[in-house]
Amino acid sequence: MTAKIDPFHAIGLSRLAHQMKAEGRSIIHMEFGQPSTGAPAKAIEAAHRVLDTDGMGYWESMPLKERIARHYAESYGVSLDPEQILLTCGSSPAFVLALNAAFAPGARVAVARPGYVAYRNTLKALQLQPVEVACGEAERYQITAAAIAAMDPPPEGLIIASPANPTGTIIEPAEMQAIAKICRERDIRIVSDEIYHGLSYVGPTRSILQDEPEALVINSFSKYFSMAGWRLGWLVVPPELIAPARARIGNLFLTPPSLSQHAGLVALDCVDELEGHVETYRHNRDLLLQRLPELGLTRIAPPDGAFYIYADIGHLTDDSLAFCTQLLRDTGVATAPGIDFDPVDGHRFMRFSFAVSTDRVEEALARMAPWFAARRQTG
Repeated sequence: MTAKIDPFHAIGLSRLAHQMKAEGRSIIHMEFGQPSTGAPAKAIEAAHRVLDTDGMGYWESMPLKERIARHYAESYGVSLDPEQILLTCGSSPAFVLALNAAFAPGARVAVARPGYVAYRNTLKALQLQPVEVACGEAERYQITAAAIAAMDPPPEGLIIASPANPTGTIIEPAEMQAIAKICRERDIRIVSDEIYHGLSYVGPTRSILQDEPEALVINSFSKYFSMAGWRLGWLVVPPELIAPARARIGNLFLTPPSLSQHAGLVALDCVDELEGHVETYRHNRDLLLQRLPELGLTRIAPPDGAFYIYADIGHLTDDSLAFCTQLLRDTGVATAPGIDFDPVDGHRFMRFSFAVSTDRVEEALARMAPWFAARRQTG
């Protein structure tokens, strides 16, 4: 029997938004964590050169793997063999690869709730058992070492994300070390989603590899590097998983696009341009934190990083999907319903992505202000 997979409701809302745009409506896309900026200019220049000179084909760029390994040494003080780095078509295949290589069918894998919708559904699709751990304000919406220590029996695996989606919260260094320690003691394999690294507003973000070299790490060029459409990511595996992971990637995914690998290698050195994007996100974050309370949204998860605001709308609705759908129809502002990220309590939350230009954020706030005011008056 195949697993029942829940839909990703934000995708449905995005389809509605694009339909409305085709009908002539003005749409502001805040439903996805997708930067509105393009790839770095020098990466695009490199791609043009490659298109003119390289026929391309199935290819795994050793220079790119070596450059990513250098990134870990420079950013985290972690030494990696480039062979531990597997290049993928974005982080989603990397996630499938990590779970399939590390766990047998039926294994129990703990995840924080709220958390990225694909964690729960990909686990189920691979015949693994998601064990959701409720994480609220008291835990800053992040799983804790204490929660892992209390699990009886312990799960075989744990997925962590720092910064997290949908909340943007970051696990503090001491807590990360404690999580690594309790997982070693209880023989729990860690899979760390580090796709939002580089997008922090509270200081450096710690990689799990600094505390647990046997962990698997997922990352991609989609977020910080502003290259979502290029479909390029990577998976870091410990040495003993290189062979089984390579066997799977060869059969399931082959290689990521050659053009993207050429561009990604250049993008890794476009720090000045990319840090400019981070400053825009920082400004957008500050603007939303200042103005959303005026809309009546006062309970917000701490957006330490990434580019999301996860807000409690329980005083206005008990159906976040219907709420976000009506907001889109009435104002043209597309957002994500909390039910995607939390099947238990998400009916009273919504997520805004601020990975758009500041003028779009300001326009969204102007459109939403009277709409939320009307809801507060009738609530």
